[in-house]
Amino acid sequence: MFSRNKNTSKLDLEQHELLENAQKRIKQKKRLYTHFVVFLVGSVFLVLINKILKYGQEYNWFVWAITFWGFLFVLHIFNVFVTNKFMGNDWERSQREKLVAKQKKRIAEMEKEIEQEIKLPTAIEPEPKKKLL
Repeated sequence: MFSRNKNTSKLDLEQHELLENAQKRIKQKKRLYTHFVVFLVGSVFLVLINKILKYGQEYNWFVWAITFWGFLFVLHIFNVFVTNKFMGNDWERSQREKLVAKQKKRIAEMEKEIEQEIKLPTAIEPEPKKKLL
């Protein structure tokens, strides 16, 4: 009976983690698609400012602005689709486990040092008291 509760809570925890991960990925992709739409509209707007409104007409500066923005968009794509695969939940979990193991090792070493410091003064036994009569 007790094992049932543990299993269901473990499953619920795993399902909750999977759901959170799915929601995180959906938000990442939604932001990427929004970035793409803003990039397209902004690029058209920059061309219109340069060509139609004749702002900086002697030089086609919109090409450099769109190129820079496109580079940022490519970085965003790389972050969402490539980096997330290499540094996803499995990577985070392994890094967390490594750090916890390192901390446990440090704590064990500190405990040994403390035990040795405590044992050293008690290793010297005081002289037994002599009775006066």
